[in-house]
Amino acid sequence: MANLKKLLAGAMALCMAGAMFASCSGKDGSGSKEKTKGSDNSANTIRIYTWNDEFKSRLRNYYPEYDKDKSGFSVDADGNEKVGEHEYLKDGKEIVWVTTPSADNAYQNKLDTDLEGQAKSSEKIDMFLVEADYALKYVNGPYAMPISDLGITDAELADQYQYTKDIVTSNDGVLKGVSWQATPGLFAYRRDIAKEVLGTDDPNEVQAAISDWDKFNAVAAQMKDKGYFMLSGYDDSYRTFSNNVSQPWVDDSKNIVIDDNLMKWVDQTKEYTDKGYNNGTSLWADQWSADQSADGKVFGFFYSTWGINFTLAGNAKSNDLYYVCPGPQAYYWGGTWICAAEGTDNKETVADIMKSLTCNKDIMLQITKDTQDYTNNKAGMEELAADFSSEFLGGQNHIALFVDAAPKIDASKIGPYDQGLNEAFQAAFKDYFTGTVSKDEALANFYTKAKEKYPDLNTPA
Repeated sequence: MANLKKLLAGAMALCMAGAMFASCSGKDGSGSKEKTKGSDNSANTIRIYTWNDEFKSRLRNYYPEYDKDKSGFSVDADGNEKVGEHEYLKDGKEIVWVTTPSADNAYQNKLDTDLEGQAKSSEKIDMFLVEADYALKYVNGPYAMPISDLGITDAELADQYQYTKDIVTSNDGVLKGVSWQATPGLFAYRRDIAKEVLGTDDPNEVQAAISDWDKFNAVAAQMKDKGYFMLSGYDDSYRTFSNNVSQPWVDDSKNIVIDDNLMKWVDQTKEYTDKGYNNGTSLWADQWSADQSADGKVFGFFYSTWGINFTLAGNAKSNDLYYVCPGPQAYYWGGTWICAAEGTDNKETVADIMKSLTCNKDIMLQITKDTQDYTNNKAGMEELAADFSSEFLGGQNHIALFVDAAPKIDASKIGPYDQGLNEAFQAAFKDYFTGTVSKDEALANFYTKAKEKYPDLNTPA
């Protein structure tokens, strides 16, 4: 039964790939519909706001008080989750999911409107999910409840990675969210291409060859000479640069500030495009996905924890094709945080969900064992890293690499405008990479889009 459970979980993980994109990258999980039937108010309903199905899966599969029988929960032969018309906890409370795709800030807009009306509404929001790129908007606002007000103690949170706490800590030092996952990033590379071009696929030797950006660029030239691309597209290396900036996107006077490290990404990507070091794709595009298969000609991809097991594994369509190594810089990509809404009339249930999914070592270990999602428990991950083998990565122990990478993550430069500004910056400079506009024109276009998204911010005259 244990092997069957792992098989089903693995199949289900692949089916969840699109949902995981949304969680960790901003791509929408728009297949879910807002559910409004059943109890509409009071403590008989747990109302949860999200943009995709990722947290739903975690709650359904790992929260001990989820009532699978009453909810009509099952997993079909292909690993797809199925539920009845309504979902319930074992105490009889009904779960109501309010799902809004995140594209064009639609999720945030819906959440903002409904949180603002929370005090007068009979349909109380109990929990809502946020991403790192805009978490501080809610953490520094009036609608996310301090974790301490839920009775969750520092001792219970002690094994969570510090950066996952920093992202949801307010300017005055109050923790207002928790996450079940940590998302350190690695560089996943094709073993066969490494052997042909570098003479080895050994992770330590490949890492030595690309351990800084100068070396990485030199290997890109080698790849080109042998008929391969170093990266697939324009966006692949973006997070390694944007997660290593020296200042936030917006300063204390609400001026947009473009960090030098972001311009390094621009210059590198322009060079890679002009010299044919990348294949001219964009994240999530069909060609980008195809480039990850054995038929592709791309050496490697920057991926965090969720990306390797949910995305790359599905696109590669075979085991033993990839190994991973740390790459030129430590970074993280994505993550989802659970917040309790001020005004919830289900504090005890919300607190129990948070503690079960983000503080319980046994539950978090099981999530990682079943799905290889890297969970937010240092002791559990260190225990697992002592003897872990990834079938997809040819037996490599990538959990040990994540254990080493996670403490190096610095999330101190994040801000409430990151999602919109990151998206606008990448979109504006794509026209520069393809030769449609000049660098100065791309910069001007970025400022225009940024001002449209955030009228309260200041741009250069």
